[in-house]
Amino acid sequence: MAKNDRNGEKPRIIKIRFNFTWLYLILLIGLGWMLFSQGGSNPQKVEWDEVKEMISEGDVDEITFVRNDYQGFMKMKADRISKYASKFGGNIPRKSPHFFFIVSEKFNPEESFEELNSALEPADRFKVVMKNNDRMWSNVLEWLLWPVLMILLWIWMFRGFNRSMGGGQGGPGGIGGNPFNVGRSTGKLADKNEVNVTFKDVAGLYGAKEEVMEIVDFLKNPSKYTALGGKIPKGALLVGPPGTGKTLLAKAVAGEANVPFFSISGSDFVEMFVGVGASRVRDLFRQAKEKAPCIVFIDEIDAVGRARGKNAGWSSNDERENTLNQLLTEMDGFGTNSGVIVLAATNRADILDKALMRAGRFDRQIHVDLPELREREEIFKVHLKGLKLAEDFDLSFMAKHTPGFSGADIANVCNEAALTAARRNKPAIERQDFLDAVDRIVGGLEKKGSIMTMAEKRSIAHHEAGHATVSWLLPYANPLFKVTLIPRGDALGAAWYLPEERKLWTRNQMIDEMCSLIGGRVAEEIVNGQPSTGAQNDLERLTRMAYSMVQYYGMSEKVGLVSFYDSTGARGYDLTKPYSEKTAELMDQEVKDLVSMIHDRTLRILTENKEGFLAMAAMLLEKEVIFAEDVEKILGPKVLPPEDERKELPKDEQHG
Repeated sequence: MAKNDRNGEKPRIIKIRFNFTWLYLILLIGLGWMLFSQGGSNPQKVEWDEVKEMISEGDVDEITFVRNDYQGFMKMKADRISKYASKFGGNIPRKSPHFFFIVSEKFNPEESFEELNSALEPADRFKVVMKNNDRMWSNVLEWLLWPVLMILLWIWMFRGFNRSMGGGQGGPGGIGGNPFNVGRSTGKLADKNEVNVTFKDVAGLYGAKEEVMEIVDFLKNPSKYTALGGKIPKGALLVGPPGTGKTLLAKAVAGEANVPFFSISGSDFVEMFVGVGASRVRDLFRQAKEKAPCIVFIDEIDAVGRARGKNAGWSSNDERENTLNQLLTEMDGFGTNSGVIVLAATNRADILDKALMRAGRFDRQIHVDLPELREREEIFKVHLKGLKLAEDFDLSFMAKHTPGFSGADIANVCNEAALTAARRNKPAIERQDFLDAVDRIVGGLEKKGSIMTMAEKRSIAHHEAGHATVSWLLPYANPLFKVTLIPRGDALGAAWYLPEERKLWTRNQMIDEMCSLIGGRVAEEIVNGQPSTGAQNDLERLTRMAYSMVQYYGMSEKVGLVSFYDSTGARGYDLTKPYSEKTAELMDQEVKDLVSMIHDRTLRILTENKEGFLAMAAMLLEKEVIFAEDVEKILGPKVLPPEDERKELPKDEQHG
């Protein structure tokens, strides 16, 4: 037992761990010693006749002769070395030896140097040093250095290779640093007691939770279903936009069922080495069978489950296709996977292979959609835990003002609101902090230092006022929340709406929304007499909606009740169009006529209410930000759709 020191603290034990870097450093030092053991100079070779001439002129200071190498190294006198600068390219060397010579085995150094020295004056004589070159260690290094370097390079290469294949400490592929474990599965196993997520931790997703609860019941009471001759479903596919909680829902299933949980990403199967993906699939299901009953969760399965034959630029022997074939075999092949349920998640179900989607593999498709109003309130409650909120904070207000937000988006809003309040040195997070967080996430960072001319500001004010006026006066346009001239991201100004969460769109609703989109462009034409480039994004969305009405939704009388939308993705990379050139020309003309009609309708609305939208633009220039109640004071109450088509809107007193 270690004794305490004077301060009552135990002395620290310093552990020295071996690192391969040390070995590499030692080898580099040894190599450097070999290369520079001759002193670091660059002696020039001379012949024996030149040596005798240098000695006779009294230029040599010292000669070191190595007997067993039959070599001599000459050091010249400091005041004479400049004579030989031409032999060194004009640069006088600072270090010795300066020259070396090689003689034959018959050369007698003692007699030859004595004879040359005796012929010189005492002041010109040179010193002679005789030695034998003991090269034992350098020979050993020369013979062992390269084999050792090759062995270490081999070890290092396989350590890096193994790590890139998902190995390393704790990884199945890196057990013992064995490169032959590359084909083992890299899935992470969470035992029964390690999965702490349950359905209580998953807010919203009512329909999805109801479906996966059946899977939990299958795992808890399999005999209840098999006793009647039924078979437990083998798989369920979670389909939905990014950030809606698909992975969290899969963890909750494992936590509720209290069974082991294997999790792996689809990209972990795909490697550049042939056969690795299929081998990992086999190993994953082998481990799962040993732990049955259990759940195997494959996230982003579209990385490996893409429809075969549609991978552009790949041959029919594509490694991803081989991996998919093995996955299909394991899920419903000759072998049985009793007690193993496969859950997978994707946001691109349309590109998955049909064989993967058939019954018997993924029996269930569970749609995890964006949360609705009530679900967003519950998600806010989850992410607001631990945040210090103001006493008057209204949770339902924020849920209404975040339509179309996923669970991940809401988590980001809550975190950004906390950071915003902290930057402003507030004791608690207020509603305005949340609204600013939504603005920053949707529109980007506020550009306070943006420099614009007064003419540009007026043009932007009229543009945004045109959007706001048209949307306020049309019954089916999205309700306006606020209009701002403060630039954010790529936008120089913005009109913020609270879009209704519609399941279906009628033709009138789409036309009203398109009129609202082109309102800014038409307002510029009325005031300035010419348009600007600020309406690019509006025109892009307008064109996309117009073509959708004509090509996909059958809302054109001339084109007819046809739809050229490929929801199955069956055409793949087929570049041919499913319609003739004549039909294409007809559709283009219908889109132009539709957009022209929308432009004329919007122009009429703004012309009839010109005073109102000019007053709104003036107020916008003065305040930079105006809200729905300010618009109501100018244009009157918002024009609403018929009562049976109306949804609950935020209360007026909540604006601001």
